[in-house]
Amino acid sequence: MRLGAYTLLLGRPSGRHGWWPRLLAGAAFLALLQWAARGAQVSFGELIKGLPWIGDFLARMVPPHWGFLEKLVQPALETIQIAIWGTLFAVLLAVPVCFLAARNLAPSTLVFHAMRQVFNVTRGINEIILALIFVAAVGLGPFPGVLALAVHGAGMLGKFFAESIEEIDQGPIEALRATGAGPIQTIIFGVLPQVVTAWIAVVLYRFETNLRQATVLGMVGAGGIGFELVGSMKLFQYQDTATCIVVIIVMVMAADQMSTRLRAWIQQGAH
Repeated sequence: MRLGAYTLLLGRPSGRHGWWPRLLAGAAFLALLQWAARGAQVSFGELIKGLPWIGDFLARMVPPHWGFLEKLVQPALETIQIAIWGTLFAVLLAVPVCFLAARNLAPSTLVFHAMRQVFNVTRGINEIILALIFVAAVGLGPFPGVLALAVHGAGMLGKFFAESIEEIDQGPIEALRATGAGPIQTIIFGVLPQVVTAWIAVVLYRFETNLRQATVLGMVGAGGIGFELVGSMKLFQYQDTATCIVVIIVMVMAADQMSTRLRAWIQQGAH
């Protein structure tokens, strides 16, 4: 039994050349790390030299200016509103087309690959870049942030939705098709009941992500508390900056707690 386990873990222990692939793989991995460190200019020495500057910056932020909280109520609510509508629009964009990106439901291989590439493009563009584009298109304010989160989120959700569809049990689908059900009926009665729980969990997670991203989009003029954060830093009001950071952390923690409880409740209901 011990010999069998040893063989399973390490391959052929008695083989003359069994260790060469592992040695080459380890050397290739170390070479990759070295190459990445050189390109990224990783320097722990520079980090250590910069620690006093980091400490000075943090010291300027203490204590937070709690009087600034009154000015942050509306931007904080605006950030939550951006996240809600960005998530909603992302779902509305992703759901109608995710079925075309599922291998087991796509009408053809061409359509399947085309939709997957669309998702790759939309989620491959960072939200900040999208926000800059929409700010130029519709002006400053929270609406560009909503559009940026919607487009990027549609790519992410569409990919997750399609992959969950590919993992469903094909039995109900084949049974419905055998009775003459059309594509819409097959989706409603055969696909959605199997994926709705997973979809809701993913949407909740995406809302958490959008809330964090919405706090950053304000830095490029897309509204929310990020606008106040950048403004306070530009004016060297670091205690106000600390207050903004505290509010952002509280918002993210509250959203995470709410999302965790909702997912647990949904999973209990599913079982």
